[in-house]
This record gives sequence, C-alpha cells and structure tokens, in this order.
Amino acid sequence: MDAIQDIETAAESITTVIDRIRDAVITDRQFLETVTTGLLARGHVLLEDVPGTGKTLTAIALAEALDLEFNRIQFTPDLLPSDITGSQIYNEQAGEFRFQRGPVFANIVLADEINRAPPKTQSALLEAMDEGQVSVGGTTYELPDPFFVIATQNPIEQEGTFRLPEAQRDRFVVKTSIGYPDRSGEIELITRRENRTTQMPTVDPVVTAEQVTTLRQLPEQVGIKAEVKGYLVDLVRASREDSRVDVGVSPRGVQRFFEAARGRAVIHGRSYVTPDDIKTIAPPVMTHRLVLTSEADIKDVDATDIVADLLDSIEVPAATAADD
Repeated sequence: MDAIQDIETAAESITTVIDRIRDAVITDRQFLETVTTGLLARGHVLLEDVPGTGKTLTAIALAEALDLEFNRIQFTPDLLPSDITGSQIYNEQAGEFRFQRGPVFANIVLADEINRAPPKTQSALLEAMDEGQVSVGGTTYELPDPFFVIATQNPIEQEGTFRLPEAQRDRFVVKTSIGYPDRSGEIELITRRENRTTQMPTVDPVVTAEQVTTLRQLPEQVGIKAEVKGYLVDLVRASREDSRVDVGVSPRGVQRFFEAARGRAVIHGRSYVTPDDIKTIAPPVMTHRLVLTSEADIKDVDATDIVADLLDSIEVPAATAADD
C-alpha cells in the first residue's frame, strides 16, 4: 500500500474504501460519506435506525476496509459500566489485582442499541470518546489509536429505550441513518439469501491502521475562508435564537462542525472548505444537538426541519478557495 501524504491521495483511498464497503453492504454513498466524515473529524458517529437495516455489517465492513480491530458491545438494561471498560480481577496465584480489559479496547467499537442501557452505563463511554482512555480503580489505561465509536440507537419512541444525555449526544460529531434500501436494494438482499451457504461478504483492507491515523491528521491541512467560517458560525448562533429551540449548538458543537466540514473537504480532495461542505454536513452535525422547547415537543416539531429552516434563512457566501 502506498503512503498517504496529501489530500488528493487521501481522497482516492477514501473513495476505494467506500466502494469496497458498498460491495458488501447495500447502502448509499452519501450515508457512507457521512460516517467517514465522522472518522476523519477524529470524532464518533451516532446512527438512529430500526433493527435490521445493516448497521452492524456496515461497521464490520468499515473495520475490514481500514484493517482495524473491531468489537461489538450489545447494550442492554442490565449492562454495567465495567462490562464496557473492564475491571480489576484478583489473581490468587500472584496475590494481586490485574486489569481485565473490556470490549472498548478496540479501534472501532460498535455500541449497539446504546439507548437500551440506562444513562449511567451510557456515560461509561464518555471518557473513552473524549480522551481515548478509561480509568478503572484509580489507574488510567490508554485505548488503541485510532479509536472510533459507532453507536446505534433505536428511535426513542420504541419501548425500553432511554434518551441519551445531552453531554453524550454532544460527543458524537454526526448523527445519521442508514435507512431502508430502495426496491432494487431489497431485491439484491433476497438474491444474496437465495443460497443459504453464502457467507457474509468480507472486505479486503484498503489502508493500514497507520494510514488511518494519517488520514485523520490531514484535515488539519484544510483551510477555510473568513466568509465561510462566518457562515458556519451564523448557522450555529441562529440555532440558539430560534424560538422552537431551548438549547442550541454548543461551543463544542461549533468545533465539531468545523472539523466535520474539513473532513468532508478531504473526502472530496480539496484543501479548503466550501459553503457546500457546510450545507451538506449541517443536518447530521446540528440536528442531534438541538434541545427543543416543551411547546415544540408537544407540537411534534422535528429538529431536522429546524435545521432546514436555518439553512434557508442564512445567506450563503460565494464559493472560493481558502485564504493563504
């Protein structure tokens, strides 16, 4: 595998990764670009979908394409924080405690149905997602690098779900949905199942773990014009002033928004952020960060519609390359 040294080479590698995943998973390119944006932004991704849409297969295929270690954690109401992070186990022969690592010690962790566990257990991921480490028994343990969480949640209207705490939602760079496949996609699903001996599709590695680390550093080379930067900030500030919103996008959210925009620029082989990057990534970055007023909840206002209104109301600057 060739070294990844510039944004153009990175974009080619990312395109190949997405193509390989689409060979194994029936989904659209926009969804995979959004997930990859979260990875490049050195953040984490939240998927909200009903069961059976291919979320687990997508996470496995991504790990295979990136040649990364993968673990899946099934969140349940009785799951404990130590079931995620690990715990101290007493070794009778040595007469001492030793740390037994939990499943969070992997490069890509699928936190499946995260909102079926109570908030205390959900919060066990906070330190890992923020700082790439876990603390158990007064000792801090570093997580593998790169470290990337893909969490899935069922729609909160479903029975047996807990709403993610605001602090937890804010740690996810983007929230998106794989959705149902189109008609041709569902026919392809049936075709694959015709032969019961057919194994689950596998994906050959496109890059190495070291190259993934390089890919996640490349957005630092992406510039942004003052007008485009102002456009991003105006969208965020407008979210706090909307009468339907109780809590808008936080200052942390502004930074995540910026990182996601730079990540999308890398995916498209550019060294600068365009207004289109901002517009495209705004819904998955902003929607899950909005806390609506009680009146808006009663009226079943959708946060997605609020973000769409904000995009319509804020003037879009001309698309130009970044300042030198």
